[in-house]
Amino acid sequence: MLPREKANESLLSTLTKEHSKHIQENRSYIKTVAEVLLLTATQNISQRGHRETSDADNRGNFLAILNAIGNHDPFVKKKLTGSRNAKYTSHQIQNEILDTLAEMVRSSIINEVKESGVFSIMSDETKDTKKKEQISFVLRYYYQGAVKESFLHFESADQLDAAGLTKKIIELLERYGLDYKNNLVGQSYDGASVMSGKHSGVQACIKDVAKQAFYVHCNAHSLNLVLVDTIKAVPPADTFFALLQRLYVFLSGSHVHIKWLDTQKEMCPGTPRELQRLCDTRWACRHSACHTVLERLPAITCVLEKVAAENHGERSIDARGLLTQIDLQFIGLLVTCTKIFGENLESLESLWKEVVNTAENSNVETEPIPKRKLKQSKMLDGHTVMSSVGERSEQTRDSFRTSIFYPVLDVMLSELKRRFSKPNCAIMMGIQALNPSSASFCKEEALFSFASIYACNIDDLTHEIHQMKRVLQRKVASGIQKPSNIVELTNMIEPFKDVFHELFRLCKIAIAIPVSTASCEHSFSTLKLVKTFLRSTMDDSRLSNLGVLSVESSRAKSLDMENFVNRFSKQDDMKDSVLIFIVDLILR
Repeated sequence: MLPREKANESLLSTLTKEHSKHIQENRSYIKTVAEVLLLTATQNISQRGHRETSDADNRGNFLAILNAIGNHDPFVKKKLTGSRNAKYTSHQIQNEILDTLAEMVRSSIINEVKESGVFSIMSDETKDTKKKEQISFVLRYYYQGAVKESFLHFESADQLDAAGLTKKIIELLERYGLDYKNNLVGQSYDGASVMSGKHSGVQACIKDVAKQAFYVHCNAHSLNLVLVDTIKAVPPADTFFALLQRLYVFLSGSHVHIKWLDTQKEMCPGTPRELQRLCDTRWACRHSACHTVLERLPAITCVLEKVAAENHGERSIDARGLLTQIDLQFIGLLVTCTKIFGENLESLESLWKEVVNTAENSNVETEPIPKRKLKQSKMLDGHTVMSSVGERSEQTRDSFRTSIFYPVLDVMLSELKRRFSKPNCAIMMGIQALNPSSASFCKEEALFSFASIYACNIDDLTHEIHQMKRVLQRKVASGIQKPSNIVELTNMIEPFKDVFHELFRLCKIAIAIPVSTASCEHSFSTLKLVKTFLRSTMDDSRLSNLGVLSVESSRAKSLDMENFVNRFSKQDDMKDSVLIFIVDLILR
């Protein structure tokens, strides 16, 4: 080979190596930028600053972290400080990177849903800091031995009627290629009429196109409504919770609060505790409030006595009024509500015993104060008096039973029956028949009714049920513990899903049917962390992408960054092709 040809080959090899080195450095840099954005997204911290110029004191978290990395990486420093370098730090590039990362997370969710086969959708709406209505979409499905509830998207709602919300849901499912007409087996929303209407609500509109989409009114909302309605229907209970709220307000005052903390340190072991504020939409706060007041009642009465003895105007009057209302009836309701809301309800005898013990520890009278006996009118001489005449009711065990205990239980049981008795009981009974711990496990009547709703082959299912019973009998006979719930049963069947095809499908459907919209509520907590008052100008696309990366942070942190660079570079190539095409048209 001639010397000149060798020189050209050497030069070409050198240029190729330098080009490859330059590509690898750029790929490494864009991965660094993406990892910084991913870190800020998963940690729910803002990316941009108010002013991002070079002379600004605070240029935002994103640029600050990149500059910190640049202090230890010369190439990153060079890219950030060079005058003609592509820095990839503008807000447009940030949006593109976040969109690529979020779409990778969504793709992994959609692949799992498609592999599972059947799924349910859960949706709820709330207002963000700009009073814009945001809808949260969550998918529930079974995948690799576990129940998955994966957040998919935030969508701003311009129309809050049934037609507009239905269109949003269907467009979302079609956008990600989900076969909702055949595989959507459940839908769960709150109890608003626009969502739950039987004829023109969202659930009815969805069921028109997805015949198997069973509607579930969020059970958490239903349970909260049961408790709220019970309290409103029993006047002593309604008064009781109003008094709890008054106690919270009074003890939260600056002057009284100091006494409240000091009294707890003197009388109660451990860290001082705060009373809970009541909220109509969260029943758990009522249990927390009752539980705290029950444990700290002696300290509460002590604080009220101290403030009442101060003779300090309105504050002392309020303390005396509250102290007067903490009587045996109040303690009876306190113990009863604590047991009903969060613990096992015991017999009336044990409940009353706890009421009396609590009253004695709090210096509350347990016996009715003797009163002067009223004289019977002489006009009634020689007559038998069958009812009280001018006598006042006393707080005794019998009055507690008739005026508090039984009314609360009676109203609560009737509300539970009214709100949880669903017309589609065949589905609920079918799900129960798939639970190995249930007495109705593998009962053919319930399972066949359930299977007919979802178009299963009844003949194949009959043989599979018979075979499954024999398999479980052999496991028990050999000392192996049988599955205790539907998820464990599904996990056991999955390796043999070709043999138990219909039974495995029914188990996946039973798991996929939603219970509540709690995952949507969880995404709303993330929404408040992402779109704060200082970040209220964020557009909807960026909000949705940041929401996905934050809620599904475990998926986001496990993303393959090499795959990200490949996907991001393809987007740039597409943009370059479009730009060249436009320039070519202009030149023509």
